[in-house]
Amino acid sequence: MTEEQSGLRKLTTLQLLNFCLGFFGLQFAWQMRIILSGPVTEGLGASPFIFGLIWLAGPVTGMLVQPVIGAISDNTHTIFGRRRPYLMLGAILAAIALWAFPNSEGIANITAAKLHVVVPEFGGLLVAAIMIWIIDACVNAAQGPYRALIPDNIVPEQHSIANSYLSFAIGLGSVIAAGTAPFLNWAFGYQMSIEAQFIMAALAFSLGMTWTCITFQERRFEKNENANETIEQEAKPTFMDNIKTFLNSSPEVYKICMVQFFTWIGVMCMFIFFTQFSIHTVFNVPDLTSAPDELILQYENATADATNFSSICFAVLNLVCFLVSIPIGLLSTKFGNKKVHAAALLSMTAAYILMALTKNPKAIMLLMGLAGIGWSSILALPFAMLSEYIKKGSEGAVMGIFNIFIAGPQVLVCTLVAWFISRCEIKLSGGLINYHWEYSFYIGAIVLFAAMVITNLIKEKHAED
Repeated sequence: MTEEQSGLRKLTTLQLLNFCLGFFGLQFAWQMRIILSGPVTEGLGASPFIFGLIWLAGPVTGMLVQPVIGAISDNTHTIFGRRRPYLMLGAILAAIALWAFPNSEGIANITAAKLHVVVPEFGGLLVAAIMIWIIDACVNAAQGPYRALIPDNIVPEQHSIANSYLSFAIGLGSVIAAGTAPFLNWAFGYQMSIEAQFIMAALAFSLGMTWTCITFQERRFEKNENANETIEQEAKPTFMDNIKTFLNSSPEVYKICMVQFFTWIGVMCMFIFFTQFSIHTVFNVPDLTSAPDELILQYENATADATNFSSICFAVLNLVCFLVSIPIGLLSTKFGNKKVHAAALLSMTAAYILMALTKNPKAIMLLMGLAGIGWSSILALPFAMLSEYIKKGSEGAVMGIFNIFIAGPQVLVCTLVAWFISRCEIKLSGGLINYHWEYSFYIGAIVLFAAMVITNLIKEKHAED
């Protein structure tokens, strides 16, 4: 069957760049949530363990929302397309929640005044937690169908490069999101407020996704009303059918899932704890969760500097991700996905170990760049390996099920790792405390090394053929 007959098409470089703009906006918003959720929730009274529990929003919504929305979108037939309704709805709701999150305390106070009730001490933190859950649910609702656009519409030989372009968009979006506030501070002496940064993220997400929905033409899956079937399917698979198909896949699929499982424990050890590591370990700011206002003011400048430093480090991580994303796609085409991915994971493992051993800001910044090589590969090559085993008509559901092996490990980080760090106190003078935030990098290095070992055991389908 030719490309024209199958409805799949080969995209030009310009079309691939246009295709990934919506993912640019999605990652812009996600990056802001990663960097700034810690300072916002800590300011509302969240301890390390409570902060970890709030982060459960990401993995729980990932495990619940992505598989369900993916399966539903597989069987969606509207005048707006198969995947686009979920992309737009996710972007709109997330934009509202992104605006509300840094204003949680004010929203709690206004709501209490309207209802004529007393605001509980944790009222602002509760609203912030709800907003994070909405943001994460909407990101997941958009992310699964977005990745399913690749097997839906693009020829198989371009799956690796198309996923690499998404990695490119993730890197670029993250660099701009993380770097804007530090750049404005450096160039103009203007410290951008957290509220303004979240508004910027809301605009990027909603506008970027709108552009993709308008300009990217989805392949039509017309429905035969008499037979109640799509052109390509004799019977419409149910969500449970897709789970059974996934579980009965090649043994290599299980290996790819285990790679994701260990990888994402390691990734989230950085994403969840790096900003707090920067504030409390690199810049030596004590834990201020229960500190009086005068002590918080005393460390206000140091906390702002540390937050900017964290943003710069994430910008460096994602700048490298942005720069190497296309080369990684090209190298994987030449040498195979697993060899390139194993080497990238090894570089990230080394970066984690060295970061845990130093407090030097310049060294940490360079090591975040080294970790960016692994991050770029993580965003593309496991999906490319999996796409070789996806049955036609189940793309959205399979991507959603696969996301369980991304979201599930995050639960372990949000609970066990967060609890472990909360038990590793450092007693300071004056009755103050701190925590060994660097322990998260040791844990991350161990699981990333395990993922690298399993990657080397995968037998790629094209190599067998």
